[in-house]
Amino acid sequence: MKKFRFSSLFLSVLAILFSFNVYAQLPNIRSVAKKSLPAVVNISTTQIQEMPQNPFYRFNNDDPFNNFFNQFFQNMPKKREIHALGSGFIITKDGYILTNYHVVKHAANGTIKVTLLDTNETYKAKIVGSDPKADIALIKIKANNLPTLPLGDSSSLEIGDWVVAVGNPFGLNGTVTTGIISAKGRVIGEGPFDHFLQTDAAINPGNSGGPLLNLNGEVVGINTAIVAGGQGLGFAIPVNMVKSEMPFLMKGKHIKRGYLGVSVQPLTSDAAKQLHLKSKRGAIISQVMKKSAAEKAGLKPGDIIVGINGHPVKSSGDLVYIISSMRPKTKVNIKIIRDGKSIEKQVILGTRPDNLNLAEGSEQKNIYKTDFGFSVSNITEDLKKKYSIKVDKGVVITSVEPNSFSQMVGLKPGDVIVKLDYKPVANLKDFKKIVSLNKKSNVMFLYLIRGNSNIFITLQR
Repeated sequence: MKKFRFSSLFLSVLAILFSFNVYAQLPNIRSVAKKSLPAVVNISTTQIQEMPQNPFYRFNNDDPFNNFFNQFFQNMPKKREIHALGSGFIITKDGYILTNYHVVKHAANGTIKVTLLDTNETYKAKIVGSDPKADIALIKIKANNLPTLPLGDSSSLEIGDWVVAVGNPFGLNGTVTTGIISAKGRVIGEGPFDHFLQTDAAINPGNSGGPLLNLNGEVVGINTAIVAGGQGLGFAIPVNMVKSEMPFLMKGKHIKRGYLGVSVQPLTSDAAKQLHLKSKRGAIISQVMKKSAAEKAGLKPGDIIVGINGHPVKSSGDLVYIISSMRPKTKVNIKIIRDGKSIEKQVILGTRPDNLNLAEGSEQKNIYKTDFGFSVSNITEDLKKKYSIKVDKGVVITSVEPNSFSQMVGLKPGDVIVKLDYKPVANLKDFKKIVSLNKKSNVMFLYLIRGNSNIFITLQR
């Protein structure tokens, strides 16, 4: 009996110690939420949009149907209001707020309203600075002594680290969710500087622009994108990209980025084996631009870039992100492998051209982001398998911006566009050509295939 009592007491003590140890390892989400919620805001935008008076216009002056439909639609409203919701967070006591560009971009001819979560006060806001390519915007309200969130260091994050997402999903103000960093450096076709943090913290429409926080309550990312129909797949812009742009955003200046002047491609297993390399990480230079920083530093096609300023370069997308996060005239040390030997090169970065068409990152070169809130790609075997596509001609929608008009009318990844503005589309080249011919139009007419259905959709900016 005494032995039994002793054993029971011993086991009870062990259970208590174990529970204390487990509790000590749990993240203190309550503390993070309490500190961050007052500095997270609800952003609502109103856009005044011109209505197409004849969405079935045939682009043929002699078409008899044009007059018929013109008369039919002449009594329709000429304008309408479109409302959108998003999130943001305050970074200065005098009212500077960071958010996504796609949250506020359509308010150029409308209004932006910011509501504080703790006091429910509403302010009018204006856009101070923006970077559409990185999907970042800085807005300002007239207020003082506001609660703020500090910007952390996204480069210190590791896969498995706890994070907290705060925002207004589906208009549900002040929602807090938690999870971990499940991947880093994700390329999802949203833009030329894709290098997203992936998290399984719940992110939904309306979370866009809200903060992703570490357990110290520091912002490590801006919640930006989701995968339609996916669970546990949210994406955030690393805050270090934002921090490098702040001097330009605060002054409303054009963002100037560093530029190496090379085209690169991924280091494949076959290439690594052929070059007798132990590691399969890096980016192979396929082309060096004339008079570029790379040419001046002596970089050559075939060189494999494996490090920048002591930090490893894991992929071609990694290289684009690191260089683009730096400013022109920055002096950097680049580690390369040439003929099996490790060499260090010092490079003074140039200025990235505005019209550069993703030449540096061949992982993204076949993705085209439209002004209508969706991206498209050529049909590939991988995409055919992923979306069960049965046609060979057209372009595939690879992503749709949350809260965009494209999402509102029901566009989905996997839709295949076979006609644009009544003209046949066989590939990405055709699509870009038709878009360039109709740049001034605020309306786009899509004829697409979704599964076994054919669908006609009218889009507006």
